[in-house]
Amino acid sequence: MRWLGPEKGVIHLATAAVLNAVWDLWARAEGKPLWKLLVDMDPKQIVSCIDFRYITDALTEDEALDILMKAQKGKRQREEQMLKEGYPAYTMSCAWLGYPDEQLKQLCTDALQCGWTKFKVKVGADLEDDKRRCRLIRTMIGPKNTLMIDANQRWDVSEAISWVSRLAEFRPLWIEEPTSPDDILGHAAISKALAPLGIGVATGEQCHSRVMFKQFLQASALQFVQIDSCRLGSVNENLAVMLMAHKFKVPVCPHAGGVGLCELVQHLILFDYICVSADLNNRMCEYVDHLHEHFTCPVVIENAHYMPPKSPGYSCEMVESSVLKHQYPDGEVWK
Repeated sequence: MRWLGPEKGVIHLATAAVLNAVWDLWARAEGKPLWKLLVDMDPKQIVSCIDFRYITDALTEDEALDILMKAQKGKRQREEQMLKEGYPAYTMSCAWLGYPDEQLKQLCTDALQCGWTKFKVKVGADLEDDKRRCRLIRTMIGPKNTLMIDANQRWDVSEAISWVSRLAEFRPLWIEEPTSPDDILGHAAISKALAPLGIGVATGEQCHSRVMFKQFLQASALQFVQIDSCRLGSVNENLAVMLMAHKFKVPVCPHAGGVGLCELVQHLILFDYICVSADLNNRMCEYVDHLHEHFTCPVVIENAHYMPPKSPGYSCEMVESSVLKHQYPDGEVWK
C-alpha cells in the first residue's frame, strides 16, 4: 500500500475515511462532539496523535507541545466565546461562474441581510468578465466588507500574476488556487509578486500531505492555509498542519466546498482557535449552502458564524435514505 502513495492519492483519501470514522466513534463513546473531545484532551495527548515523521525540520514534538501549553491560557474563555458567538464564516454561494448579474445581485442582497460580510468570487474564465463581476460584487458588498477570489488552478505562474494584478483594484484579500496545487515554487513566485498589492495566496484543498504543507510554509508560498478534512490523512494530520501554520504565523482558513466538508471542518477550526491560534484576525471558514440535507447533524449558521455542534461525534453521519440512494452500484442514482 505504501508504494501506491505514499500519503497521497486514493490511498490517502481512504486512510482519511477510515481514521475520521475512528475519531467519530471515539467522540461518540465519550458522548462529546469531536471539537469538544479535542479541546478537553491534554496537550501531551494531542501531540501523541500526530505523526512528526518528515516534518521535524519545521515542527518538533517539543515545539508542538509548547504551542499547545501556551494556548492553555484563556482556553475556557475562548470556548465560551465560540459557544456564544460561533466561528466566523465566509460565503461561496453568491458568485459562481455563469450566474447572471441579476442572480448575483439578489444573492448578495440576501446574504448581506443575513449578516454575511465575507464573500468569495470565482474567476479565471475571462478577464474582462472577471473585472465586471468583481466590480459588481464589490459595489454590492461595499468597501468595508471582505472579498476573495478563487481561480481553481486555472493559470500558469506568469499568467496568474498578470491576471490577478488586473483585479487588484477590487482589493481581494486573497487569490485562491492560482496555479497547479502541486507547484510550491510557483505559488512562492506568485506570493512574492502580489505582496506589494496587498493580495495573499490561499491554497490547500488539494494539498495531499503535511509534507507539502510544510514546504508551502517554508517557502512562504501561501498566506492562508486551507486545510481539508478529507484530503489529508484525517484529524491526526490536520492537527500537524494547524500547529505548523501557527508556528509560521499563517492563518488557517479551511476549505469546505464539498459534500460534508462543512460538517467536518467546523470541529477542526474550533479546536484551532480554542487550543492553538487563539486568534481570529484574518481567519474564517468557508461555507457553501447546499447538500447539508444529507446529514443527520447539519451545520448551524447564525449571523454568518458556525455555531459549535453539540451532538456526539464528528457530524459525519449521513441520512440513511441518502446513503441508500447514492450507494454504488445499487443505489437509485446509479440506475
